[in-house]
Amino acid sequence: MEQNGRLDKRRILIVEDEYFLAQEMMQGLRAEGAEVVGPVGAVCDALDLIGATARIDAAVLDLNLQGELAYPVADALTERGVPFVFATGYDQSFIPERYNGVARCGKPVRMADVARRLFGTP
Repeated sequence: MEQNGRLDKRRILIVEDEYFLAQEMMQGLRAEGAEVVGPVGAVCDALDLIGATARIDAAVLDLNLQGELAYPVADALTERGVPFVFATGYDQSFIPERYNGVARCGKPVRMADVARRLFGTP
């Protein structure tokens, strides 16, 4: 798969509990030139990985991880100043107001949309 460099060398965390969706995201991000961190599919694993990883440039975060809402992960990313998008089937009304500035990408997620929303790339 040819890389077009939109996300060249950016380290992107994937937090997604559906194996095939996580694999698809990994392939899409790599095609955009990113280095993938994860994927992880549980809140506790995501928090551990965030704490153990020195550099994360951005993240793609599913809202529902094995029946647990991922807001603690969103908060940890926000505390670190890491931009992220929600990749979810939930509509915007389900997302608390404190995340009004966070982009929501419906599933299936197009990595070009993620790149544009996270970094303003064309």
